[in-house]
Amino acid sequence: MTTLFVPKEDAPGERRVAATPASVAKLVSSGLTVQVQRGAGAHARYDDAAYEEAGAAIVDAGAVADAQLVARVAPPSVEDVRALAEGTVLLSFTAPHRNLEMVTAMAERRVTSLAMELVPRISRAQAIDALSSQANIAGYRAVITAAYELDKYFPLFMTAAGTIRPATVVVLGAGVAGLQAVATARRLGAIVKVSDIRAAAKEEVASLGATFIDIPQEEDLTGEGGYAKEVGEDFLARQRRILTENLTGAHAVITTAAIPGRPAPRLLTTEMVEAMPAGAVVIDLAAADGGNCELTDLAGPVDHDGVRILPGHLLPSEMPREASSVYANNIVAFLALLVSDGELTVDLDDEVVAGSLLTHDGEVVNERIAELVAGGNA
Repeated sequence: MTTLFVPKEDAPGERRVAATPASVAKLVSSGLTVQVQRGAGAHARYDDAAYEEAGAAIVDAGAVADAQLVARVAPPSVEDVRALAEGTVLLSFTAPHRNLEMVTAMAERRVTSLAMELVPRISRAQAIDALSSQANIAGYRAVITAAYELDKYFPLFMTAAGTIRPATVVVLGAGVAGLQAVATARRLGAIVKVSDIRAAAKEEVASLGATFIDIPQEEDLTGEGGYAKEVGEDFLARQRRILTENLTGAHAVITTAAIPGRPAPRLLTTEMVEAMPAGAVVIDLAAADGGNCELTDLAGPVDHDGVRILPGHLLPSEMPREASSVYANNIVAFLALLVSDGELTVDLDDEVVAGSLLTHDGEVVNERIAELVAGGNA
């Protein structure tokens, strides 16, 4: 029988956990032996007793060495990888393009790693798509954070003391996080404007009652998996000029643009931030990948000319119970492709498994990451 180990996350600021008592019950019923590290769910308000009632064994960190499967949330450290038994199958976010030393360590340890951010964007993988499940939370939380930080009402107020105009929110990127940000800001009564370079985004934005910021272009810039393509400097210069015009009246900006496996596109320059009114806030959801804003600092908020720029990479962890619940469901759905009657099989002919594969049998098998490692960037 295959043993799955769920560790207590140790990355700074990480409060999520890869399994909940509800997901453990499903995993046990599939024939897995589930071990949960003591205190793993504490930040998400899942206590050890609840895991035990669901059928898990509560163990210490050292038990990872005896597990055939490991499910975690944040990318493992090199030390975490070295604690795994050779041949372990790991399911986790890995951020491989910025953790090449860790990727190399997994290959050397002959770990089969299935990266949650590499899950193909196809219909049969929707239940496994952890990027989307976490982005949904991030988009919602970003607007709530902006509303808290902003010294202005979001909705229109008409009172005997006068009329208060609604806040204007600009959302950069209309993917899962961006659309959730749009919907949340609209529910709070804000005027919302959205920028995205993909043709399909315009209709989605309009359906939520927001205004689409048109950037003239000659081609549809929708890339593989529904993400935006990389664009040239000519387009970026045109985009920045038009965005700056819209930022002059923006009270809050939510940036969500990402290209999997690559640094985040730089959408907000210092000059663009300086065009915003004093008291405005920027929430940069792409902070971990270098940020969409030139001024973003992973260490914390930055004040520039009266505008506050906040890194938003940890926002899902600020809602750890909900975020853990949906992520745990993603893990359960993924394991359904790998485990049958308690037996683990990595089917390399399955397009979801193959597309998610980062390292296997001592090799880095994802082509782009293999190129980065081979280029001496590890």
